Amino acid sequence: MQEKDILRGGQFLVKETSCEDIFTPEDFTEEQRMMKEAVMEFNDREIIPHKARFENKDYALTEEVMRKAGELGFLGVSVPEAYGGMGMGFVSTMLTCDYISSGTGSFSTAFGAHTGIGTMPITLYGTEEQKKKYVPKLASGEWFGSYCLTEPGAGSDANSGKTTATLSEDGKHYKINGQKMWISNAGFCNLMIVFARIEDDKNITGFIVEYDKANPNGITMGEEEHKLGIRASSTRQVFYSDTIVSVENMLSERGNGFKIAMNALNIGRIKLAAACLDSQRRVTTLAINYANQRKQFKTPIIEFGAIKYKLAEMATNVYVGESASYRAAKNIEDRIAIREAAGNSHQEAELKGVEEYAIECSILKVAVSEDIQSCADEGIQIYGGMGFSEDTPMEAAWRDARIARIYEGTNEINRMLSVGMLIKKAMKGHIDLLGPAMSVADELTGIPSFETPDYSELFAEEKALIAKLKKIFLMVAGSAIQKYGPDLEKHQQLLTAASNILIEIYMAESAILRTEKNAKRSGEESQSSQIAMSQLYLYNAVDIITKNAKEGIISFAEGDEQRMMLMGLKRFTKYVNMPNVIALRIQIADRLKEENRYCF
Repeated sequence: MQEKDILRGGQFLVKETSCEDIFTPEDFTEEQRMMKEAVMEFNDREIIPHKARFENKDYALTEEVMRKAGELGFLGVSVPEAYGGMGMGFVSTMLTCDYISSGTGSFSTAFGAHTGIGTMPITLYGTEEQKKKYVPKLASGEWFGSYCLTEPGAGSDANSGKTTATLSEDGKHYKINGQKMWISNAGFCNLMIVFARIEDDKNITGFIVEYDKANPNGITMGEEEHKLGIRASSTRQVFYSDTIVSVENMLSERGNGFKIAMNALNIGRIKLAAACLDSQRRVTTLAINYANQRKQFKTPIIEFGAIKYKLAEMATNVYVGESASYRAAKNIEDRIAIREAAGNSHQEAELKGVEEYAIECSILKVAVSEDIQSCADEGIQIYGGMGFSEDTPMEAAWRDARIARIYEGTNEINRMLSVGMLIKKAMKGHIDLLGPAMSVADELTGIPSFETPDYSELFAEEKALIAKLKKIFLMVAGSAIQKYGPDLEKHQQLLTAASNILIEIYMAESAILRTEKNAKRSGEESQSSQIAMSQLYLYNAVDIITKNAKEGIISFAEGDEQRMMLMGLKRFTKYVNMPNVIALRIQIADRLKEENRYCF
């Protein structure tokens, strides 16, 4: 595969993507489909029947199921074969995370923390000795990992931690002192990735710290935290008092901890999006089942327009989140392959491959975590009073979903990051934002075309509209950068508005490209509901983009400039053939009613 075939991270904004060039869940290989079946079977057997035990804070059950997942190889899907893993690609890693995570948020959190931030820092940054010593134990589930970054005073500002590492006089070990909090898997971990500061270093340093309850080495644990959701995931404070760590257990080099933390979080973000997908499918299916059975006024409630509205929007968001997540996952997998073909080590290739798409990772984390919350919330509403009861599954789904907007960097931070990273890429010359932004500025002062375009082809108008929505982002962000320069990062509400535009463009385009690809290979008739969902999502996206762009423009532009940009906004969001969204929702909901499940 040539590098030119794949867009670089963030380039979706300035280049057109062909539907043939994106990966969709319908493109899974036979091996991936078998993996999906195996993971779903594991979830149905080992997790879902024990939902009540997880909700009753059965931490031992979480550990037991994690061990079983390790025995079946699920903890080592992404780990290279040389270190006891399956050595499968990034898409298979996402797929495993997707379908294993919907039984309960408690197991999903334990699984994600272990396979992602608990194991990946060693496979990506460890020395050969460190990888051989620790990774096989983590891949098999013999040992469990945890990731100790957050402190009482260092949350979103991860590099401000106060935990210290002091070198011994003989130079053979470090003594770690400090406190960490919100540490997932702390109650049953054997290994911790701990971040601490050496002397007055600007950046923190990572260490691999072994933990043995019989010989705690100065490590003590707080009690289990009592949480709103993910109740059976072990979450504790960890305290270090002269904890001795040999110099060989420094991870990467001194001062590289912040970089390790950030890159581990990039992987964590896209995998968190994956972890929210099957939960949405499951919640949507449960809501459809209930709405088909529940009668009011002698009619199944699924016949009511208000319920059809909810189910259509829930299903649409699942479909779109899935489309965007697997599109990005394959981009990462392909970029890793390109780097390996060019002679990079697996470590370097994977690191750089994921880092390349950090913008997309942040976009997905925000979009999908907010969709699962909305999905569970509407699920409760469809169940009515029963939805509020612990006897039905919706309230636990709602509680578990709530953490997804906080961990792996809050959604507010990720919104800032997505735009900030895009601007940095432009400054480095990785993406040409300036040229397209200047073209949009010229277009605003030019005379618009009054010709009616030919939109007879499937998605011809939708794709033209997506191209115009990209112009809106360039118009708003370009003008904001010109006005504020480096001070733009101080204008957080403006950055949030720009980010909301960016997110909607990526998500809407991903769904349209997936549906177009599948319509070309299996006919439009087979994709009628997916076409409706893609059109519905885009319609909603145009509204969100209009609101955020207007807010942004009014905040920094005045007089003629403001008038011109608002006119541009109107021009760039105009439909020639406005879709009948009520009809689209009815079409989608009727298909769900007929299938009695999420069926796409």
